[in-house]
Amino acid sequence: MTRNLLDQETSPYLLQHKDNPVHWRPWGPDALAAARSSGKPILLSIGYAACHWCHVMAHESFEDAEIAAVMNQLFVNIKVDREERPDIDTIYMNALHLLGQQGGWPLTMFLTPDGEPFWGGTYFPPRSQWGRPGFLDVLHRIDTVWREERDTIEQNRLALLQRLEAMADTARDGATLREDSVEQLAAKLVNSVDWNRGGLAGTPKFPNPPIFRLFWQAFRKTGEPSYGRAVELLLERMSEGGIYDHLGGGYARYSVDDRWLVPHFEKMLYDNAQLLELMTLAWQHGGNALFEQRIRETIGWLLREMVAENGAFASTQDADSEGEEGKFYVWSAGEIQQLLGTNADLFASTYDVTATGNFEGHNILNRLTLQEKPDTEQEQLLASLRDILFTAREERVHPGWDDKVLADWNGMMIAALAHAAAAFDEPGWLAAAERAFTAIARDLTRPDTPERLHHAWRSGRAQHEGMLDDYANMIRAALVLHEITGSAIYLEQAALWSDAVEAWFSDSENGGYFLTARDAEALIVRSKSAADSAVPAGNGLLVDSFARLALLTGQSYYRDLAEDLVAAFASAVATQAPGHAALLCGFDFMLNTDLIVIVGDRDASATQSMLRSIFAASLPNRLVQVVAAGAQLHQDHPAHGKTAIDGTATVYICHGKTCSLPITEVNVLRDMLEAF
Repeated sequence: MTRNLLDQETSPYLLQHKDNPVHWRPWGPDALAAARSSGKPILLSIGYAACHWCHVMAHESFEDAEIAAVMNQLFVNIKVDREERPDIDTIYMNALHLLGQQGGWPLTMFLTPDGEPFWGGTYFPPRSQWGRPGFLDVLHRIDTVWREERDTIEQNRLALLQRLEAMADTARDGATLREDSVEQLAAKLVNSVDWNRGGLAGTPKFPNPPIFRLFWQAFRKTGEPSYGRAVELLLERMSEGGIYDHLGGGYARYSVDDRWLVPHFEKMLYDNAQLLELMTLAWQHGGNALFEQRIRETIGWLLREMVAENGAFASTQDADSEGEEGKFYVWSAGEIQQLLGTNADLFASTYDVTATGNFEGHNILNRLTLQEKPDTEQEQLLASLRDILFTAREERVHPGWDDKVLADWNGMMIAALAHAAAAFDEPGWLAAAERAFTAIARDLTRPDTPERLHHAWRSGRAQHEGMLDDYANMIRAALVLHEITGSAIYLEQAALWSDAVEAWFSDSENGGYFLTARDAEALIVRSKSAADSAVPAGNGLLVDSFARLALLTGQSYYRDLAEDLVAAFASAVATQAPGHAALLCGFDFMLNTDLIVIVGDRDASATQSMLRSIFAASLPNRLVQVVAAGAQLHQDHPAHGKTAIDGTATVYICHGKTCSLPITEVNVLRDMLEAF
């Protein structure tokens, strides 16, 4: 007997739908077999737990008995958590784009029983209104076309399948990248910056961390002020806007307006990881007090609210609570007056609180309209007032928490947290990063093959084969932890995972790496791309990591892998450079590494002083190695044969094959780092 089959899943998103009258099935061989045996088309619905419009469509359509009955009669209905199955989401989101539609979630696709798409959309209202087709009408129309217009279905199916296959084809054509590719792209993109409100011009506003990381890399390389200012302006406006949670810390996913005022209120681990790392780089350069405050507050939120039961980091916090988007975060002027009393006016004038509100009659706290910066005494008072409001807010019904652990997003946050820990000399942050790394290595490793990862973990169950981005981000996290702690375990793990990537994901014919392993479930296409999305692409990240491994291990094999990766996607970069910021940053690191070698005892006070100075500097192309006195670096290493002077910690700064004169004084080291 057919029924809703989601009750045995671990995904919070899938479990949100387990009581729908829709006969949902999780994606898998059984669901596809049911479609083939029934001859019905598949209705594929993809979303995630923190998605506001996913909740809206669920309430309006999937909980509606009439609509559910039509879905059950006419379709085999499959529900997918895009965070658990990015491989599936990537294919069908690409198909939607090929249909000429703007992407987004919920993603609603109609497939043949073999899983091949022929039409789709995103959110549909339940019934037609204002000239917009309702979901019920869409269902009946698709059924009619399926039964009576198979030629149309076949034309769409074949055209989409051919174009999806072409997207994964990166045949080499001899294209190469120029050594100044990062500067070239920065020079073009700087014209797209919104110099009034920060970020890239347009609405809605997304942070676009991969692009702004490229700006910062270009700034530190060339000294061009506009590149650095573009990053600082983005971070300043976001940090004063409503996209930032001024009471609890952390950034929402994006702003629906062009001011950073009104967010979609969900908080994603991956956004906050990238913003933390970018903000740390910016703080290292100028010591901006606002950036330090936001870094500390956001890490406070992370460690207070986003640690999963195994010590790794959870995925998201929802936009909705009590069925309303943003209800947890907004305030009325009356609530502020009641809680803050005589101090309410100061708070209201600082945080844009009015009787009429700035969002649907309510107030999103922000400092965008602040005309005069409060003095130190007022800021101290405002901090205490925020604490009062935070305590009161804790009594509200909290947004949903998606506590599944994802290897790729954890890798991003581990790296960001470790970088911040080193920059601010905060051992507690570093310990949290190491705990999360240990949890991933322990709970998401396949027991039969220690070099292989799973993608997701929740409630004691590791699920879904690890994908390229899982390996790429965890390799990067391991290399960051190795650099900061000196532990060889992290370097060994990075090499082990890197070798697994080459063994299981490589495209031996055209170069680059597929999103899925060669023994993974066979989908209609095997995706391969180096294009960034809201997160940096795995293929892009691996260029940087392979170049680091070559220097750290002395194995030229890794350098060859990095160069082959660049060659595989050079043509794609030439035609769509802004979408390949991570790969270009990795390429720039490979060519322009700031290799800093300390010869001496890592635990000695002099060495630790040198390390603190290095980690305090904004050096996006930095690679630090500490070598015990008397130990030898590999023969091809630029600092091979370098020694400690007079038995004290000695620094050599190397570019290419050339190293600086020995540095034994911290002040001299700081001056040289600043000169970069």
